[in-house]
Amino acid sequence: MKRNTIPFLPFVGPVYRVRDRPAPSYRFISQKSTEMSHPSNQNIISNALFNLKGRVALVTGGGSGIGLMITQALAVNGARVYIVGRTEEKLDTVAKKYNGNDIDGEIIPLQGDVSKKEEIARLYDEISKREKCLCILVNNAGTAGATFQQEARSPEEARKNLFEDEHATFEEWEKIYRVNVAQIYFTTTAFLPLLAHSTEEHTGYSGTVINIASVSGLLKDPQHHPAYNASKSAAIHLSRMLANVVAQNGFKIRINSISPGVFPSEMTTEGSGEDQKSHIPKEKYDKVPARRPGKEEDIARAVIHLVVNQYVNGHNELIDGGYSLIDGY
Repeated sequence: MKRNTIPFLPFVGPVYRVRDRPAPSYRFISQKSTEMSHPSNQNIISNALFNLKGRVALVTGGGSGIGLMITQALAVNGARVYIVGRTEEKLDTVAKKYNGNDIDGEIIPLQGDVSKKEEIARLYDEISKREKCLCILVNNAGTAGATFQQEARSPEEARKNLFEDEHATFEEWEKIYRVNVAQIYFTTTAFLPLLAHSTEEHTGYSGTVINIASVSGLLKDPQHHPAYNASKSAAIHLSRMLANVVAQNGFKIRINSISPGVFPSEMTTEGSGEDQKSHIPKEKYDKVPARRPGKEEDIARAVIHLVVNQYVNGHNELIDGGYSLIDGY
């Protein structure tokens, strides 16, 4: 008598004949429990964790590139964001294009040059007249400076490239440090009183400073712009020093930094479109593990994380798609 055969089934586990298969066991779970959930659930729901409604922010260099990405992230999630830059037209363009019914906050342009101490003082006075506190300060303004040929076949050629070049001057280094380092110090210290008032206006919240550094400040390779890389390394350490000073004095203000990898900006692409956005072809940076340049969502997640997490202080957040794994510290 021919026996019944069972066809091969492509999965791991016991195989049964139809007549031998165990009867299925069903467990019905109601879609909504009639019992009250634990009260702490309401504290960790996403709307409670990441809502920035009522917060006041200041973003320097907020008219394009990473600064604009940060501005959008804060405003869309409810913050009133003052953007500062030297070019009033660029700031006005951002306010017109990105303010709208689809954001819970607001973008407000304020022309100013944060590389000048008197301008920082003026901006503080202006915002003090309008706001009771400043909840978020993002020191994003920066400059790249000149590039140099660092590969050389002899010490003499290296000297010619790195010392005798017309752009290899003390003035060039001072210009870069003025914008990338000194303005972080002066803007942060100027706004300490307004930042401290944040905890008075928002219970359980501490004012926060986020300084935008760069993965270039962590790499051993100067990447043809030694002054820029050195300035970003200084910015990372300055952020931690300021965080220490503020903590030692007992002020309820947190200071952190973010070191982005390659993101589209006027610095990395030398231009932007009518929407003040820049673009980098994906294939141009396929050497990094992420196989792409950074996106606005990447920087937005990092910024909002540091804004809302009250337990992060003195930290440098590396957002580089794995760039540092390839080039190394």
